[in-house]
Amino acid sequence: MTAVQQTNDTNTEGEHVIVIEGLNKWYGEFQALYDISLDVKAGERIVLCGPSGSGKSTLIRCINQLEIPEQGSIDIYGVDIMSAPQPEQKKVLREVGMVFQHFNLFPHMTVMQNCILAPMTVQGLTKEQAKERAMTYLSKVGIETHSEKYPSQLSGGQQQRVAIARALCMEPKVMLFDEPTSALDPEMVGEVLDVIVKLADTGMTMLCVTHEMGFAREVSERVLFLENGKIIEDTTPDKFFTNPDNQRAKEFLAKIKH
Repeated sequence: MTAVQQTNDTNTEGEHVIVIEGLNKWYGEFQALYDISLDVKAGERIVLCGPSGSGKSTLIRCINQLEIPEQGSIDIYGVDIMSAPQPEQKKVLREVGMVFQHFNLFPHMTVMQNCILAPMTVQGLTKEQAKERAMTYLSKVGIETHSEKYPSQLSGGQQQRVAIARALCMEPKVMLFDEPTSALDPEMVGEVLDVIVKLADTGMTMLCVTHEMGFAREVSERVLFLENGKIIEDTTPDKFFTNPDNQRAKEFLAKIKH
């Protein structure tokens, strides 16, 4: 059974996968997030957008504990990862995959080695099991013929597709994307976005930080607009892109269009 099938089988439509309440995050005296509350349901495709420095990346990095907020709660599949014992935190966080801006592939490892490392060390798969799973997901992102190459032998778009496959090899139920195309040359953006669109069509729960507004409109069913560490718009893509309620969102979209 593939991760796609597993996700659809284990997630009940309407189930609350992530519940965030009263989240506050500081960097010294600078407050990056202000009292964020957010519910994410199984299968939702959510895009986070807004100007640089608005807190988008910080928010999703808090979800998988790459950043530790000072206040609030983050509940993932019924486990408050802010207060649960560490073994319980680690177990539930295995259900959350993440793709970063800069790929974060191990340069001294081949594509295949990058993909099988975590399933073997974290999930206890044999090398043969991990390689079989890796080929499944490398094929899904169209990069299977490059499995024995090193990251330096690949284009930026190919490296990002490997990064997506590597995250999928852990068979997560939730995928987080932190501006997955921002480090790519313009001609490579489309190939990565196409992969994410296909992934979204499977019903996987996804949160994606992006500046690609065309992609955001196509893939999302919910748009969050952040400004100065606050969610100031939470609506459908049709509403957001045609007539957002917030004036700041209107100004943002006007600049993007021009």
